[in-house]
Amino acid sequence: MKQYLDALDFILKNGDIRDDRTGTGTIGVFGIQQRYDLRLGFPAMTTKKLAWKSVLSELIWFIEGSGDERRLCEILHGTRDPDKKTIWTANAEANYWKPKAKYTGDLGRVYGVQWRGWKTRRKQWLSSNESVDVVVDQLQELINGIKKDPFGRRHILTAWNPGELSDMALPPCHIMAQFYVNSKYELSCQMYQRSNDMFLGCPFNIASYALLTHMIAQVCDLDVGEFIHTTGDAHIYLNHIDQVQEQLSRNPLPLPTLKMNKSKFDIDSFTMEDFELVDYQSHATIKAEMAV
Repeated sequence: MKQYLDALDFILKNGDIRDDRTGTGTIGVFGIQQRYDLRLGFPAMTTKKLAWKSVLSELIWFIEGSGDERRLCEILHGTRDPDKKTIWTANAEANYWKPKAKYTGDLGRVYGVQWRGWKTRRKQWLSSNESVDVVVDQLQELINGIKKDPFGRRHILTAWNPGELSDMALPPCHIMAQFYVNSKYELSCQMYQRSNDMFLGCPFNIASYALLTHMIAQVCDLDVGEFIHTTGDAHIYLNHIDQVQEQLSRNPLPLPTLKMNKSKFDIDSFTMEDFELVDYQSHATIKAEMAV
C-alpha cells in the first residue's frame, strides 16, 4: 500500500489549506491517482486495521439497491436494533437530512438506488391510459455489456444524478466507475471520486472497488487486472493530521489474498459468508472522528 502512503505524504507536503462544508478545515490537492495491481494481492490497508466487514456489508447493500441504513445494519449485524450503528448512521440522523427522510434509516436515492434503479424520463405504457416510470438497472446492464462486448468502451456505472442530488442524504463521493477488459481477458476498474477523505474514507473506497472488480470479474468469467483510483479533491482533515503522521511512520505489511465462493455467478447472490481475506495482517487501528 505504498501508493496510498505516498499520496498522504504528497498532500501533507504540497496541499492547500482551505475551509470546508463541515467547518473542520482540510489540507488537500486537486487531482491525484493511485494504481493497484489486483494480481499481486488484495489492496487492504496494512498500516492500520481495515474495517473489512463494514466494507463488505456496504458493498452488498449497494448491490441490493437499498437506500435504507437499517437494512445495512441488518446485513452487517444481523439485526435492525437501533443501538447497532453503521458507517451511514450519522448521515441518516443528520439534522439537515432528517426532515426529508420518509422513514427511520431512509437515506434517499443514494449509491445503490442509482446503481439498480436509475429513473429516466421515459414511461412504459401498460395500456392506452396507464403507464409506469422506466428505471435502469445500471449494474446488470454493465455486466450484460461486459459479457456481450468485453472490449467495449461504454462499461460505466455512475451514481452522480444531478436531478436527484437533493433527494440524497449525502451526494455521492465516488461518482463513476469505468471497467476495461484487456487482451488477456483481465478486468480492470478505474473509479473517479470527486471528494476523498484520505485518512478515513480512502482505504475503505480502495477495498470496496477492488472487491467489486473481483465480483464482476467472477460473474463475467474473467480474471482481475488493476484498480485505478482517481480523485478530484483529495484532502486530509486538519484534525486527522496527527493520525496521518502516525500512519506514515509505520511500514506496510504483505498484502492478503481474497478468497471468494467460486460457485457464485449471479451478482445478486453474494452474501457476507462468501468472502474471506486470507493472511491479512495489519498494524493497530488508528481512531479519528468522521466529519459530517
